[in-house]
Amino acid sequence: MAGDARIVHVTHEAVGKIGGIGAVLQGLLTCKKYLEAVERSILISPLFSTQGPISQRLGENGEVLYSSIDGFANTKYASAFWEIENFYNANIVYGKRTFVDEQTGIKSSPEVILIDVRHMDSWPINKFKERLYDDFGIQSDLYEHIWEYEQYIRLAPAAIDVLKAIGAATDSTTIVAHEFMGMPTALEGMLTPCCNFKTAFYAHEVATMRHIVENYPGHDTMFYNIVKKAQEDELYVCDVFGNQYSYFKHALVNASKYCDVILAVGDYVAQELKFMDPKFETVNINVVYNGIPSYQISLTEKVNSKSKLQQYCQNLLGYKPDFVFTHVTRLVESKGLWRDLLVIENIEKEFRTTGKTAVMFLLSTQAAGRDTTEIYKMESEYKWPVAHREGMPDLTGGEADFYAQIQEFNAKSQNIKIVFINQFGFDRKSCGKRMPEDMEFMDIRKGSDVEFGLSIYEPFGIAQLEPLTFGGICVVSNVCGCAGFGRDVTSGQKVKNIIEADFTKLNGRFKGECNIENLLNINKDIREDIEEQLSCELAKQITRRLPENDSEYENLLQSGYNLAKNMSWEKVAENYVLSSLRKVWDRQLSKYSYSK
Repeated sequence: MAGDARIVHVTHEAVGKIGGIGAVLQGLLTCKKYLEAVERSILISPLFSTQGPISQRLGENGEVLYSSIDGFANTKYASAFWEIENFYNANIVYGKRTFVDEQTGIKSSPEVILIDVRHMDSWPINKFKERLYDDFGIQSDLYEHIWEYEQYIRLAPAAIDVLKAIGAATDSTTIVAHEFMGMPTALEGMLTPCCNFKTAFYAHEVATMRHIVENYPGHDTMFYNIVKKAQEDELYVCDVFGNQYSYFKHALVNASKYCDVILAVGDYVAQELKFMDPKFETVNINVVYNGIPSYQISLTEKVNSKSKLQQYCQNLLGYKPDFVFTHVTRLVESKGLWRDLLVIENIEKEFRTTGKTAVMFLLSTQAAGRDTTEIYKMESEYKWPVAHREGMPDLTGGEADFYAQIQEFNAKSQNIKIVFINQFGFDRKSCGKRMPEDMEFMDIRKGSDVEFGLSIYEPFGIAQLEPLTFGGICVVSNVCGCAGFGRDVTSGQKVKNIIEADFTKLNGRFKGECNIENLLNINKDIREDIEEQLSCELAKQITRRLPENDSEYENLLQSGYNLAKNMSWEKVAENYVLSSLRKVWDRQLSKYSYSK
């Protein structure tokens, strides 16, 4: 029997999976434990486009019950929605979206609320901005020219009114703010005491810290050493890196300290929040890891998927590799893709002595998916994805820069080649006629021997561990939240399926007194020196663990699945998410009290 809890998820991914938040929603909303505990789930987002037919308003598997844009109403809430629209000068789309877990068959259909905030009247929004300053110290005048800020501010008051209209504004309702996008609605919920909302901030990252890590040349090597030292010295981010309030995300994330609970997707995220502001020391912060895929396959299935990948390499490059390496990721600075090349360069040196070969399929792009016609044309004209050309429909500027590094590697390497696939999807329609006809995306997960994920900033990193349940070896940075999850479920014991790389260890390279000023001087040269040595050590670990026979493959399959089943969404929902939320649900909350 379902519980009586109601959860409102405020996110930009209400009608489609874009990244990590979408993966979390997919995991929770197809999770038996979550669905048993939550009577009603509601997704709220701005309406990003009014183009296209009504059938596309709520994305794939969506059912529209009300849309003033399309003059359609099939709900008892229509008259209430009409009044809200008139008050704010906004349009509302309301309906349901079905989430399905293809492996378990579990599905759910949460309600979805989209609000077109583009043409809202200014006076109710300005009133809300005034209250944000008076109660939380947020200076909207600094950011209201930034649409990414403004649209979520405009969303908040109307969203609360819609929740009232559909009977979801009660003391059994928890507003979950997914990242900075949901914080204005959570704050408006706090400012509506008659509803007695509970509020939670789901910290999928700490935007302030990502910004710093990505933009300082010392990256994680510098940053996490500073966080550790600052904690000892009782210093905070503005003390060390200067005033951060010109960055609108900082202001909103900093306000998460007023929520009843914070769900941090990794151990480092929890540390980063405490580095934000001394008031976070007293905030209810719970580490709530993300779940990963968890189902068992046979050795035959593993070999079949790997054979497809080997055949693809044969079709592209003319050889059948002994091993298949992969990295499926976004092409952004935080992913540290240059570290992959350093490690593989050292593996290749080892392979020259043993005669082993490998291929790395690196799936990453900065652009929307190329259509099949474009892919086939590029393949025919110049052998994409082995060769690339600058400019659309092929390489963007950032892709071209990275491809230049891959070209240099491939020119020098004999036993390992890297294939850069700058495309979404992994089937013949997405990647060309040289791909085996029966190839599907899961084959790159099932057939991979090693998945790389040596990020400089990675709050969790679901993708890095996706091959784990299929016996893959996952190579991750210690600052990845998924590495912390691995340590948690193994009680810190080392396991053969996960290799953890710590790029924050200075190992005597740092000269002089270890103070904040000196740590700030950890530059690109120091970081690259550490990366060079560690990549050599990682290469040795990887080559030692690569399976040589069926027995070793079986062992990796079993150990990987045993780990993954303890890291599934069912386990996450039960042991982390619901456990944290119940602490809020079960206690009688006092009146809110805020101070700037």
